[in-house]
Amino acid sequence: MRYFIELSYNGSNFHGWQIQPNAVTVQETIENSLQVLLKNKNLKLVGAGRTDTGVHASQMFAHFDSDLDFEIKNLIFKLNSFLGKNIVIKDIVRVHDDSHARFDASLREYKYYLTTIKDVYNPDTKYYFTKKLDFQRINKALDIIKNNTNFKSFCRSKTDVTNFKCVIYNFDYELNNSDLIFRISANRFLRNMVRAIIGTILDVGLCKVSLEEFKDIINKSNRIYAGPSVPAHGLFLTKVEYPENIFIND
Repeated sequence: MRYFIELSYNGSNFHGWQIQPNAVTVQETIENSLQVLLKNKNLKLVGAGRTDTGVHASQMFAHFDSDLDFEIKNLIFKLNSFLGKNIVIKDIVRVHDDSHARFDASLREYKYYLTTIKDVYNPDTKYYFTKKLDFQRINKALDIIKNNTNFKSFCRSKTDVTNFKCVIYNFDYELNNSDLIFRISANRFLRNMVRAIIGTILDVGLCKVSLEEFKDIINKSNRIYAGPSVPAHGLFLTKVEYPENIFIND
C-alpha cells in the first residue's frame, strides 16, 4: 500500500532533501525513522522535489510503501517524537498504488523572504537586504518571466537535466512592513532556478541589468549570464498540489 506523507522542515541544519553520502539530509532522517517504526529496512521515501542545502519547506510531500497495518495518528505521533525540532509530520494519507509524490504534482510554489531590518530572532529564514530597489523595473521583469518557458539560464550548470521548459502559473511579490516576499508557482522547477531568477531580478531592480539585458540573459540559455543566486536560507517550498483522484477516501 502506498502512502503520502505531508511535512514541514527547517532546512538550516540539513544538506538539502535528497540523500547523499556523508551528509545529514531530510529524506534520510525521515526514511531511517520510518524503517525503524515500520520494521522495514528496505523502505524508501520519494519526495515531491529536491530542496538545496539550507532551503526550508512549509509544505512538502513524499511517498512510501508499506504492507504493515498501522494506525496513522499513532505513526504520526511516533515520527514527530523521533524527528526532533526541525521536522514536523503533519499528515499521512492513503493513495492509489501508482501515485507518485514527484510525478503527480501539478503545482509547486516557492516563497522567498527578504527583510530590510536586521532580524535577530529569525536570521536563518530571511535574507537581510538593505539596497533600494526600483519596483517598476521589477514588475516588468516579473512579466517577462511569466511569459517565458525556457529557464536554462537559471538552472545550475552541472546538471543531468535535458528539459529546461517550465510553465509559470504566477509570479508576484508583497511588501509587508520591512519584508519583501516573492512568490512563484509553476508546474516544475529546475535546480537552483528560483534563487537564480530572484538574484537576477534584484539586479534589474538595482539598475545593474536593463530589461533588454534581462531578455538577452534568458535567450542566451546559459547560466553564466544570469545574476548571482540569492542565499538559500530565505527560500521556502510553500505548496505542492495534486489531483484529487490520486487519494483514497476511506
